[in-house]
Amino acid sequence: MKLTPSLIAICTVTSLSSFSALAGPIQVYGKVNISAQMTDDGQGSFSELKSNASRFGAKGDMDLDNGLNVFYQVEWGVDLTDASGSDNITSREQYLGLKGDFGTVIIGRKDSALKSLTAPVDAMNNYEADFKGLWKGENRLSDSVSYYSPSIQGFTVELNYAVEDSKEGEDSLTSGVYYGDKKLKKSNWFAGVAMDSDVKGYDVQRVVAQTKLGSWVLGVVAHTQESVATGDSDSGLALSSQYSINAWKLKAQYQSLEDDNSFSLGADYKLGKATKAFAFYTSRSLEQSEDQSWLALGLEHKF
Repeated sequence: MKLTPSLIAICTVTSLSSFSALAGPIQVYGKVNISAQMTDDGQGSFSELKSNASRFGAKGDMDLDNGLNVFYQVEWGVDLTDASGSDNITSREQYLGLKGDFGTVIIGRKDSALKSLTAPVDAMNNYEADFKGLWKGENRLSDSVSYYSPSIQGFTVELNYAVEDSKEGEDSLTSGVYYGDKKLKKSNWFAGVAMDSDVKGYDVQRVVAQTKLGSWVLGVVAHTQESVATGDSDSGLALSSQYSINAWKLKAQYQSLEDDNSFSLGADYKLGKATKAFAFYTSRSLEQSEDQSWLALGLEHKF
């Protein structure tokens, strides 16, 4: 029998469920997000369906002796509209971790400190206007070891070290320090700075700040990137705003990289605790290429 990515994923989740009594409670979860959209790629317009970072996975944890806690997550991306066969299921964050008074250590495949630091500010995350559309640094690091320090007066340090994995490979390091709560539930401020050092051929630095003012959430990101091979350097800025009123969340976002820029408007409407309808419009202007735009209407359900 041929082991396809789909079969491996199913077997893994099934195996974890079978041993949940031994290893502690297991949570199987996922998100289905699909949009119908009109796309203009600069050469012409067409309609399409997009699966926007739909996923499923399993996670859990268990208390150990000496005040330690072990935890894990295995997660896959699923394309519900375009890709099929071996391309349908792709790896996302998959790791094993250990937590204690010393902090937290995670081994496996993990979003970098730079990527995770910026995600809360990216109001269009996982859509066409995701920050990765213009910027380098949105990396999920394989073969990595990550360390999170305990919170010290609200400050947390994160380090990600990715091993070379081959004779031709290169080690890389991402580091970050941030203050406050990324979800803005324990505090009304979140700020931080992070940098990539020779990660996938680029040195990247970002400064991030976000605040909650009543029904508003406002964020800003200053970004610079430099190619390790050529030394070419570019800088950019992102501004995002989100406004909640009853079941609605209204969004606006601007992103730039030198003369390239992107502007988006969006709206989410909560249909239930785990379900929402959404719409967005994104216009992207590129100096070295044709301008692009997207108009979308979609539905998301989490489980």
